[in-house]
Parts: sequence; C-alpha cells; structure tokens
Amino acid sequence: MDDRPGMAGALALLLLLSTLWGASYTFIRIGVEAIPPVTLIAARTLIAGAILVGVIRWRGLRLPTGFSIWRRFLFQACLNSVLPFTMIAWAEQTTEAGLATILNSTAPIFVFLLTALVTGHEAVSRRKLFGVAAGLLGTCLIVGVESLDGLGREVWAQLAIVAATICYAGAAIFGRSFRDLDPIMPAAGSLICGAAILVPVSLVVDHPWTLEPAARSVFALLALSVLSTALAFVIYFRLVATLGSVGTTAQAYLRVPIGVGIGVVFLGETLNPTAWAGLGCVVVGVVAMTVPPRRRAVAA
Repeated sequence: MDDRPGMAGALALLLLLSTLWGASYTFIRIGVEAIPPVTLIAARTLIAGAILVGVIRWRGLRLPTGFSIWRRFLFQACLNSVLPFTMIAWAEQTTEAGLATILNSTAPIFVFLLTALVTGHEAVSRRKLFGVAAGLLGTCLIVGVESLDGLGREVWAQLAIVAATICYAGAAIFGRSFRDLDPIMPAAGSLICGAAILVPVSLVVDHPWTLEPAARSVFALLALSVLSTALAFVIYFRLVATLGSVGTTAQAYLRVPIGVGIGVVFLGETLNPTAWAGLGCVVVGVVAMTVPPRRRAVAA
C-alpha cells in the first residue's frame, strides 16, 4: 500500500505546526510589552482551552470524565505548557535570543536519547540519529555559531531553557498515550489543566485586573491563543500519533528557518551563505527524522 499521500499530509501539518509555534515567539514578544509573562501564559491557556471546549461541543462530542484520564491531562499540561512556558519566559530575560533558540531546539536530541535509553516506545536508528545531528548543526549555522559564545555566562537561565526542552521531549513521548483519543481531547484537556494551575498564580502574582494592556498586546495574545496554542495543540497531538515522538519534535528545527524567513520577507533581512547551508542541513535532518525508509519489494 502506498502511504506517500498520508506522509505528505503529515509533513504539511508538521510545516504548519512549525510556522504556528515559530510565530509564537513574535506574539509573546509583543504581548509582554504590556502583559506580565505569567498572566500572558495563563490567559493563553485559558482562552485556547475555552475555544477547544467550544469546538468539542459544536462537534457534538464530550470530554472524558474519568479521574485517570484527567490525571494524565494534568501531567501532560505540566510537561507541555506550565513548566516549560514559565521557565523559558524567566530565562529569556537574561539569555540572548540566538542562544535561547539553539538550546530550545534540542528537543529532538532528548526525545531520541529518552527513547533509546529509557522508554523504547518506537524504533531508533542511525538514520534518525543522523537527522537529529544534522538538524542541530543546521540550527547553529542559521542562528549563527557566534551565538554559542554566551554559553555558560548565565548558567541558571540556560539550564532552565534546557530543562524546559526536556519537558517538551517528555511531553512528546507521553503524548503518544493519547493515540486512542481524538486529537482535540488531549489538546483541550491539557490546556484546561494548565489554565487551572496558571490562572490562580496570575491572580496572586500580577493582579491582572489592574492592568491596562495596549490593543497591540491584546491582539498578540489572541493570535497566540487561537493560532499558536488551540490550533497548534490539535495538530501536535495528531502528529504525535502519526509521525511519532522523534518525528514530531522535528518542528523544533523547522521553527528556526521559518522565523528567519519571516525576517527576510517582512523585515528586509538577508541570509549569509552559512545560513543557507544551515537551512540545507535542517531540511536533510527533518527528512531523515520523519520520512520512513522505502520498503523493499517482496518477491511473489
């Protein structure tokens, strides 16, 4: 059976997911101009979760009600939003953007290592290992190897980004446990749980009722919630079920050239030859991590 159409669709969704999450950095940067980070993240999860609950009801479906499944949603929320969102927001106050991008793009490495050494939930191969290495090299070349010069200066902040990346890796692996559910269910459930944790923290820390955010920041928050969270999470859980953990985290590499491409198109920036070489490495790495090897024909 030819699975190329299905794979083509999965790769298209992977590219879309990379674009949505790549744009989230811009939305966050605009949002925090007038909205404190914790409140921004709390509102992000609350709005996105509410949207998905509305879509579920519109489709005539119902969220699961068992304690066990909601405990899993809560754990997924901690790995995929509550902890990493908070750690990255804190760390990027002192860490250079380029270095943060490189550190945050290492999720495929941790997924590969956790899969090979701990869980063994999907096959690991030299081909995937090559893809992980090529993608990381491409990321460094695109962002600029000079970004690594700051490595070790703000140790705790950089360790926070690495810890957040490990959380993302764990979320990609644990997310496979929801393969028997419609992708919108774990997306909505994990966002609801994330909001249940973050909203009370926001009320205590930021007193959001005293804020007067500019329209620019509010628009960025809405775009972040609707596009980069609600829609992105549904796509994410679908890809975890189809491409697997390692393949889905390939979007961490794709976000880098997409972000650079946005700068080229809308800000008039230019790419140097090193960045073009890095883009080639990223493409090769993503293909190696996601596209299954061609099966040999079996003689009749």
